[in-house]
Amino acid sequence: MKRNLILAIESSCDETAAAVVEEGRTICSNVVSSQIDVHRKFGGVVPEVASRIHIENISVVVEEALQQAQVSMDEITAVAVTQGPGLIGSLHVGVQAAKALAWYYDKPLVPVHHIIGHIYANRFVDELRFPLIALVVSGGHTELVWMKDEWSFEILGTTQDDAIGEAFDKVARVMGMGYPGGPAIDKAARLGHPYYMLPKPRTEKPLDFSFSGLKSAVLQLLERERKKGVSIRNEDLAFAFQEAALQTLLQKTMAAVRQFQPRQLVLAGGVAANSRLREMIQQQILETPQVHLTIPPLWCCTDNAAMIGAAGWTAYCHGVRGDWDLSASPSLEF
Repeated sequence: MKRNLILAIESSCDETAAAVVEEGRTICSNVVSSQIDVHRKFGGVVPEVASRIHIENISVVVEEALQQAQVSMDEITAVAVTQGPGLIGSLHVGVQAAKALAWYYDKPLVPVHHIIGHIYANRFVDELRFPLIALVVSGGHTELVWMKDEWSFEILGTTQDDAIGEAFDKVARVMGMGYPGGPAIDKAARLGHPYYMLPKPRTEKPLDFSFSGLKSAVLQLLERERKKGVSIRNEDLAFAFQEAALQTLLQKTMAAVRQFQPRQLVLAGGVAANSRLREMIQQQILETPQVHLTIPPLWCCTDNAAMIGAAGWTAYCHGVRGDWDLSASPSLEF
């Protein structure tokens, strides 16, 4: 019997990844080559460096994904690839590789939105129950996404400035905690206490987010204390920042849940790995037992190609196809 296999490629930022996924649910292989150690010394991802490393790694990870899955390109049903959003140079490498493979082996080409991939990563651990709300939290995105059915997407709220992951990175940098900032702040905050006071972010639209003001408040607090010659306890400041940021996430999310009454709430994106966020959202959802909560395992939170395979299979079934003019789209919208 013919197997329905998606070869998926992900290269939106600093991970070069390829995977083989069967019918959007079964992972046959999932290969990720991370550049985090390269970019750590720069304090963040350097786009030009990232794209050059993608060029070096893309053929290797694709070949390894096929080998681990023990399949050939002839057995592949379609080739899915992250079209955007992301870094233009990084995306371009993945898109060109996918187009070359799809053309040479005469396979359908399926473009995938990176964030839709993060949402569909939850399908590896749970059924998706529609309608649902996805809280998408990553280095480039903070969004509440309403999915009325399997291939329907509506943005209920988005960030007006910094994404939450970006805010974590920037705050960690000014606190001298290194890159990536999210795990560093998460770890430090677990040792912190409620000592510093930070303002709650405010927005005009009730379901939108804003984190630039919170970031600025951290900078101002650091400057004031340094002028007074007072040393900062990083653990307490990390605690204050994280609580303020995550509380606004949860308040907006639960407001959306009350307003739209979904069957399910799912977490998606790199910041979904934050231990405090996972704890808080489980506490909040106890108040609404009619809503099923799905929290992805840690490996599903970071960028990988399996999630593009999961979303790619659903896109393929809904007739989504790319042609040979397909190009990377760094600001791709739903």
